[in-house]
Amino acid sequence: MPPNRRLAAFLRPCGMIWASMRLCWDGFKETVREYGLGALGRLPQIRDAALASMFSKTCKLTRRSFTRLKADHHSTAKNFIAFEDTTVVPSLVQAASGVVLELGPGPGNQIHRFNSSVTHVYGVEPNLYYKDVIEAKVKEHGLHNKYRFIAARLEDSDVLEEAGITDGSLDTVLCIQVLCSVQDPKKVMKQVWKLLKPGGKFIFWEHGWSNNPLTMVEQALLNPAWSTFVGCHMTRNVLADILSGGEWENPEEIEAPEDPYSVLPRIQGVLIKKA
Repeated sequence: MPPNRRLAAFLRPCGMIWASMRLCWDGFKETVREYGLGALGRLPQIRDAALASMFSKTCKLTRRSFTRLKADHHSTAKNFIAFEDTTVVPSLVQAASGVVLELGPGPGNQIHRFNSSVTHVYGVEPNLYYKDVIEAKVKEHGLHNKYRFIAARLEDSDVLEEAGITDGSLDTVLCIQVLCSVQDPKKVMKQVWKLLKPGGKFIFWEHGWSNNPLTMVEQALLNPAWSTFVGCHMTRNVLADILSGGEWENPEEIEAPEDPYSVLPRIQGVLIKKA
């Protein structure tokens, strides 16, 4: 890869960091106007709203946007969906079947990709600012009888149990670019393994450390700002995190396509829980 392409690969995430910083600043100013110094206690909510605005191209952050975010018809999510269409993501989602837990659906980019073999989907998402966007897509694709949004983390077992999600109750867990953003990926993976039925599928498309020494340096430089403003980590050993969850029948089938210059190198697969 020529040096200019390496530079482009490095600068691309810088653009996302800058966009999120601007949205966070706009949200912070609006919150200060409404709550004064109380805005300092609302920093997590400000970032959640900023990320929902960035990834679903919602309206500009204002006071109203902290109670409800409305999807803009020029959805940035379409750009992410178009990119995912050039990857293995559509075929991975098509492998989901039965009762599915979609971990961290964000703006609901995968909703239109589920096939008829899926009987029910639980969308477990801690960022409430995605709720309206997801519910609009569920309605658009006629899945209101199949898809249920749950405002929680996977670790919130009491909330999941109330919804009927218990150990051994799931046929599939779908995880598209989520383990990078959870607080404790190993804990999340142990929970994933417990919730799956024997023979159940863990379907994932994630990113983590590069194998390229120079790219690893770039990741280390970008990660503090990336994790603060975009909400996920570039420097996790995602393969080790996934395999730590429990015993899988086919760990040798995990794929990590060669992409030595990307600061977001992918790892993907469909793991089967060992009976």
